[in-house]
Amino acid sequence: MLPPFGWQAVFTQWQQAPVVTVGVAAAAVAYLWGVARVARRHRVRPWPAWRTATFLGGLAVLVLALEGGIGSYDDVLYADHMIQHLMLIMVVPPMLIAGQPITLLLHASRNPLHSWVKRPLRSRAASFLTWPPFGFAAYAVAIVVAHLTSVANLVATDQTAHDAEHVAFLVLGYLFFLPVTGSEPIRWRLSYPARLLLLFLVMPVDTFTGVVLGYGGRSGYGLPVGPRPAWAGSAVADLHAGGAVMWVAGDAIMFVLMMFVFVRWATDPKASSRNRGWLEAARRATVAPGVTGAPGLDIDSDDDPLAAYNAYLARLSSERAQPPG
Repeated sequence: MLPPFGWQAVFTQWQQAPVVTVGVAAAAVAYLWGVARVARRHRVRPWPAWRTATFLGGLAVLVLALEGGIGSYDDVLYADHMIQHLMLIMVVPPMLIAGQPITLLLHASRNPLHSWVKRPLRSRAASFLTWPPFGFAAYAVAIVVAHLTSVANLVATDQTAHDAEHVAFLVLGYLFFLPVTGSEPIRWRLSYPARLLLLFLVMPVDTFTGVVLGYGGRSGYGLPVGPRPAWAGSAVADLHAGGAVMWVAGDAIMFVLMMFVFVRWATDPKASSRNRGWLEAARRATVAPGVTGAPGLDIDSDDDPLAAYNAYLARLSSERAQPPG
């Protein structure tokens, strides 16, 4: 008996999910404990407020996706179901990663907790799970399998499988975006061009899935089962709307993340100094070998080019003054 889906319904139609409520509350309390502890131990340099806001914002988006109107309609509208998937795999993980919970825990903890946290971070399992090619492959497989195979039909008819899908999207999204948009103390350190390349290469996965769904027929792909409300329209139109969400919204979110990485690259002083060093070496190697005929000329000096140019004019004048012989 849900009312027609819309912006008002997203924020007014709520459902109970005790596991989500307890998990989100525990994560928020633990994070705020770390923030308070860092503030006491480092009064001059407290934990950045924007990181706290981003992490708590990610938890709020998670609650909205699973307990708010988005979660209430995920068994009724396929398009809403797709919006929920994008929130879980592409919005919540980058926001949580931007909050740097692992770094916060390391700053806030002392031994033995500090050593317990560092030990799994240095393990082979953590190195493999955060390996960028693994995250890329896991993300791509999850998107395709969850929407274009019989797994989608299983999720539509089994609540346990549906809940497991939510957890899988959160975990796989976190593992993919961690080395791409994050700066946590993991083994892998990707350059900014490599991060942008990974985001660019994974974008066609969302596009392909959206196109297939957008032109799909009535058969399967995880369409909600049971009678449809009159306001929900036809199942085929709902399927096509879900495909459009995956295609357009998925690519738009990925583009925003690419812009985020690009801005970080442009504002990172370490990256800027490395780029300036490389460009400076190339500039000197190309220009310095004496455009004015003076080897070893310091092109950054204001006096050397003027003196070299005056010498060049004097040489030309002397050559013209000599009688032809």
